[in-house]
Amino acid sequence: MNFGEKSKIKSKEKMVEFLQTEHTGRIATIDKNGFPFVTPMNFVYCNDAIYVHGFPKGEKYDNIQLDSKCGFEVDKELAFLPSYFFEPPTDASLTDTLYVSVIIKGNAQLVTDDIEKAEVLNKLIAKYQIEGGYESLRPDMATVRGVSLLKINPEIMTGKYKLGKYWNPNDKIRIATRIMERAVKNPKRTLELLNVVGLDQLDDKTTKEIAWIHSSEIVKMMGFQNNSNYPDISLSVNDEIDW
Repeated sequence: MNFGEKSKIKSKEKMVEFLQTEHTGRIATIDKNGFPFVTPMNFVYCNDAIYVHGFPKGEKYDNIQLDSKCGFEVDKELAFLPSYFFEPPTDASLTDTLYVSVIIKGNAQLVTDDIEKAEVLNKLIAKYQIEGGYESLRPDMATVRGVSLLKINPEIMTGKYKLGKYWNPNDKIRIATRIMERAVKNPKRTLELLNVVGLDQLDDKTTKEIAWIHSSEIVKMMGFQNNSNYPDISLSVNDEIDW
């Protein structure tokens, strides 16, 4: 079975939905010596394109002047699975990661139209500052005219995910159970794997609650429902999220 082919995200709408929920993407351009140059960027998807903004000068802009071809990638790690979640538990090669990712290949161009720039920049801030509290940008503002905005027109957009869809059913429910058990037995480690900032400032009760909620959502994406309340675990088969 070709697991790579089977794990592809089939829905463009799902890929766009994922892009709109993530905050950091990576644009890859090609420098004058043929080397890739990768930069992490804030971004927004609109007008069937990816937009990133930044200072008016920089290596990625120089590269695009030479070659407009570029790549753009966004990923999200959902859960790290240590070897001891599997059988045999000491086999390091069995370690795995649950994730979602989208990769775009296309051509980048500098946006010079201030009306388009203002439209996109307003969508960008709306994505990141969802609580509002700001005035919309206008095309005649110096800040709009002065910022550089790149538009990446996708020629190819693909996505992949791993949620154990093609694992043996017995293995899959065992892994899901162990994800929940880790949330109960070692909630701090569960959150450490997510790189939660300020984790040391959380009290034990809050740490346990967040770890439990996160792990419950992960096993739900895997196709299971926990029918018990903390700290009891009783999983039943549910509908897996279909990408």
